[in-house]
Order: sequence, then structure tokens, then C-alpha cells
Amino acid sequence: MPHTWDPERYLTYADERGRPFLDLIARIDADSPRRVVDLGCGPGNLTGLLAQRWPDAEVLGLDSSPEMIARAQAPGVRFAVGDLREWVSQERGQVDVLVSNATLQWVPGHLELLPRLVERVSPGGWFAFQVPGNLDEPSHTIRQELAGDERFAAHTAGVAVPDSHDPEQYLDALAAAGCVVDAWETTYLHVLTGDDPVFTWVSGTGARPTLEALPAGLREEFEEEFKARLRTAYPRREYGVLLPFRRVFVVARVRP
Repeated sequence: MPHTWDPERYLTYADERGRPFLDLIARIDADSPRRVVDLGCGPGNLTGLLAQRWPDAEVLGLDSSPEMIARAQAPGVRFAVGDLREWVSQERGQVDVLVSNATLQWVPGHLELLPRLVERVSPGGWFAFQVPGNLDEPSHTIRQELAGDERFAAHTAGVAVPDSHDPEQYLDALAAAGCVVDAWETTYLHVLTGDDPVFTWVSGTGARPTLEALPAGLREEFEEEFKARLRTAYPRREYGVLLPFRRVFVVARVRP
């Protein structure tokens, strides 16, 4: 079921969302790559960091969302609308650094896609990605339970939902594809402020396809109940609302 992304809503917590990207690329030990590609670049604010780190490289940011690409601007980066599955099928050359940040969880069967992505990386090159590891947290399970309610289920059936695997599964898949792999996980403890901040967070990412699938009237009913349940699951503390945010990281080097 098609949906759109809102770059402004997504960037509400840009600093918090950017921390995993910084931790990911810090583990890429590439000296002077010629071609760097960011698959699922979103609004491009983080892709610009790749151009800053490797100013002599040709840097491409690719995203399937026209709304995100319309917002994307960064010196030294060429942005384009495109689906990463089409890119991996159509790309004939190889890149030296391939990055995918918080994107593969939206690609069904992406574990089986990994060897094909590795083929697009030059020998000695790097493939790095991170995905959510918090899909069993209330921020996701409450949405899932509510979407299955008889009031909403007819509209939310078949919407896109994120899915990911544990680090060792990614390590096994990429080691079998001929890579030396560094895989780990980190749980960030984000302190959020504002009204219903966890709802604001998830409505820009994991919950957005569900919300867009609901018609006016039902969407507002869903949102109000979703907010109420999230407030119970994530109570406000004197310093703000605490959102545990587990991420899975993988940095693989293709054997020369």
C-alpha cells in the first residue's frame, strides 16, 4: 500500500535520529573512496556528512520518496529518486562505500538481498547499514495492536511495517557473502520533550504508513487512542519522556 514521507516531521528529532548514522560511519575505515552511495538517504542531511568526510568522492544519495529528495540539499552530493532494489539490479559499476541508514527495515526480504548489495561493492570496499532493533517495544507493538482492532483493521491491512533481524543473522549472511563483518547493537536513551513526543517520533517513521492508510475521522480516533496508550507506556518524568532506542549496526568489508 503506497504512502508518502514528510521530511519536516522526520527532521523533528534530527539530532537524535542522526546519532546512529555517526556511530555507523565512524567504523568505516575507507581512506579515499571514489564512489560513495547512500541508499535511502531521506532528506539528505546526513548524506552531506559523507561528502564532508570524503570530499574527493562522487557521492550519490538515493531515496524512493520524491518528498524526501525534494527536500534534500547538500554540497558535493547528487540526489536522485529511486528504489534501492532497482538500483541493485540495474547498477553495472561498483562503489567503494555503500551506506544504508534506517532503510532496509522497509525492504521485505532484505536479508536475502544482502549478497546482491555486496556484489555492488568493489573488492576492499565497505558496506555499512543500521536498522531498528526495537520492534518489540511499545512504540511498535501498541501501533500493531491498535491497527488490528476491528475499527481500523480493514484500512490498515497490508500497510508497510518495518522488519529487521538480530546482529548475528546479518553477520552470518555477510560472512557467507565473502565479507569481514563487524556487527553490534546499541540502545540509546533519548530524552524527549514536548506534547506526546513519542507519538511525534513514531508518526514520522514506523507509524506513518498506518496513519496514512486511515480515512479522516478514523485517523483522528486512532491517533488519540495511540497517544493515550503511548503516554501510559512512556510516562513523563521530571526531566522528560524516556525513549529507549535499540539499533542494530553492521559494517562489512568486502575481501580484496
